[in-house]
Amino acid sequence: MSLQITCPHCGTRPIEEFTYGEIPHVPETLTDLDARDVDRAFMLANPEGETTEAWFHVYGCRRWLKLKRDTKLDRIVE
Repeated sequence: MSLQITCPHCGTRPIEEFTYGEIPHVPETLTDLDARDVDRAFMLANPEGETTEAWFHVYGCRRWLKLKRDTKLDRIVE
């Protein structure tokens, strides 16, 4: 069974209906434009433990929601 996300507008849905969103933070020490683009696209923060994340409900209400997820255990924290 896949991970389920509870959307406040649509109810509980499979994670495949959502897409993860993160506002990229590129370090100011990266001055090369190509390096900044690579960092922005591929170097996402991936903290271990509980974190607050933004998810977009692509195949539902098309709204952003924030949820707490434990990345170590890969589960939604209610």
